[in-house]
Amino acid sequence: MPEVTSNVEFAHRIHEHGHTASAASAHGRAQWVEIVEAVVLAIVAVVTAWSGYQAAKWDALSAQHYNLSSRAAIASQERATLAGQDRLYDITTFNGWVAATMAGNKKLSAFYERRFRPEYGTAFIAWQKLDPVNNPLAPPGPIFMAEYKNANAQESSKRGEEAESSFEKAVSMRETGDQYVKVTVLLATVLFLTALSQRFEIFGPRVVVGATAFVLLVTATLWMLTFPRA
Repeated sequence: MPEVTSNVEFAHRIHEHGHTASAASAHGRAQWVEIVEAVVLAIVAVVTAWSGYQAAKWDALSAQHYNLSSRAAIASQERATLAGQDRLYDITTFNGWVAATMAGNKKLSAFYERRFRPEYGTAFIAWQKLDPVNNPLAPPGPIFMAEYKNANAQESSKRGEEAESSFEKAVSMRETGDQYVKVTVLLATVLFLTALSQRFEIFGPRVVVGATAFVLLVTATLWMLTFPRA
């Protein structure tokens, strides 16, 4: 009987030792998981703050370029209106010159010539050299000459290009800001999964959920590194 009792006690002690070692091992694994979760939470906090900061800056830059686009578009329209008035003035004075010339009134013709805008006067001289009276191939008037320039029309075109360029930049910047917002949403998912993993007392599911959160964090971080920074 003493030998049997001794064997039973020995087996019981081995079982208790194995259980204690298993519990210690599980506790050690749980501590490592908690450390990893804490690191993930810290990284998520920093990356989320950076992503939100970039999203806000890109939105501000986008709004600024939308404003520049609007201002340039208004300036373009103003210049286009002035260009139309210049063109109307050129046509009116030219018609007066033609009428005076056809009537043989040289004094009135000279008067109209003096009233030509400098830009128009250059085209008028080039047009006269073509002998339009005897040359059927000559343009019907100076405004159809290559030499005809309209500063307001040119400025309107320039401002229009600036407005289009600023608008395209604004759209691109808004899209970049939206990409940072998407990263922020993905990081919120990481936070949710990390908090969810901490609710599991079973080691396996906790590791699976935590690993998923970590993979999403790495994906979001690498994705964000490819974005331009404001």
